[in-house]
Amino acid sequence: MRCVIARYPFDLTKDGVVASMKGVRPELVTGESVTIGRRRYPVKQVGRIVTRQDPRDFTTLEVTRAMTRLGFTCHDRPGAEPAGSDAGVPTPLQTASALLGGAGPAEG
Repeated sequence: MRCVIARYPFDLTKDGVVASMKGVRPELVTGESVTIGRRRYPVKQVGRIVTRQDPRDFTTLEVTRAMTRLGFTCHDRPGAEPAGSDAGVPTPLQTASALLGGAGPAEG
């Protein structure tokens, strides 16, 4: 598959990416990541190894888009709350449980 990362065209294949990452230890995941095989790598690390470019030259979005198109599973930041979630607001399941007489959200 042809993709552009940091204004340079690359012909990437799923097997080629797997081969490039074989034997590479994943760095600590603190942001976006991609699962390759059974390991989860930071997107910037994958981009650096696959393109042989400085990670400051490309964005995580460029690499994430390419990895997704190749069929890899990409993940958002670890520990990030889903969009629209508010602390203290009961989930629909908690609300339904409370309406049916179950243990609902903590009363405060």
